[in-house]
Amino acid sequence: MKKILEILEIPQFENPFVLWTLVLLAPYIIWYAIWGRKSWATLKVSTIMPLKKVAGGVYRYLQHVPFVLRCFVFALIIIALARPRSSKIFEATSVEGVDIMLIMDISTSMLAQDFKPNRLNASKDIAIEFVSQRQSDRIGLTVFAGESFIQCPPTTDRATLINLIAKVQTGLITDGTAIGNGLATAVSRLRDSDAKSKVAILMTDGVNNSGNVTPETAAEIAKLHRIRVYTIGIGTNGTAPYPAQTPYGGVQMIQVPVEIDEALLKNIANQTGGEYFRATNNTKLIEIYSQINEMEKTKNLVDSFPVYREEFLVYALAAFALLMLEILIRLFVLRRIP
Repeated sequence: MKKILEILEIPQFENPFVLWTLVLLAPYIIWYAIWGRKSWATLKVSTIMPLKKVAGGVYRYLQHVPFVLRCFVFALIIIALARPRSSKIFEATSVEGVDIMLIMDISTSMLAQDFKPNRLNASKDIAIEFVSQRQSDRIGLTVFAGESFIQCPPTTDRATLINLIAKVQTGLITDGTAIGNGLATAVSRLRDSDAKSKVAILMTDGVNNSGNVTPETAAEIAKLHRIRVYTIGIGTNGTAPYPAQTPYGGVQMIQVPVEIDEALLKNIANQTGGEYFRATNNTKLIEIYSQINEMEKTKNLVDSFPVYREEFLVYALAAFALLMLEILIRLFVLRRIP
């Protein structure tokens, strides 16, 4: 029955039992037909013979208009109280999100300025943009240098995560490049996740030279827990300008070689079902994050449910308008002379 009403766009009622009150109109109509005339104005005359040829005019019919309008007003008020509403079928999307852990290198080499303003700040800005686009996922942040720690566990609180990413800087932990430790720390957090899709995005500009967990071991653990690892080597080819302290307390730019263990990063990605990317400038890094964003789409489970639109106000306003019309007719058209 509801399907038929939806197809025909006939309103449904939240309180249909109220409609039974409409039966009260029947005795009112009967009363009006039988006894209502007694309330009409009358004039006693000796004979109506001279008036038989006089037409009744429109006033003869207008005297019934207030009664008809009152019936409509009563019916419309009852319908409004029954809360009519229309419904259309809309698609509701329940989202199956992805748990993502960003793994960011914060060693001092990330201060190199082959990216604008430098590798670290460029990485932070683009990571924040990536986070903003993933509204249905839980995303966390792990940072590493000579050691590693979780800056933010996977969360849907975008504002907090973005704030923590913005606060990341070098010097928070011992300098170095512990790629294995960084990946292992992120994996230890993701492995307990109940998400069907778990992803780590590892970004570094150097060669593993610190830590007590080898990158190969961390990759095996990630594979064991079905965590895909996307790796990003960040740095231009050849050399990059780096701000070095002078003996006199100043800063001068020197050229330092860019050394990225691409073979290791490719192996980690291949072993875990991810992919390796090389970012040589800001634009390339933006493109890489866009590619990962496209590859790791959230799954949408589409369901249908009725969404109702209340329509009682239309009937209430119509009742008010007819009531005002009845009053105006009584005051200005069918006025009674005392």
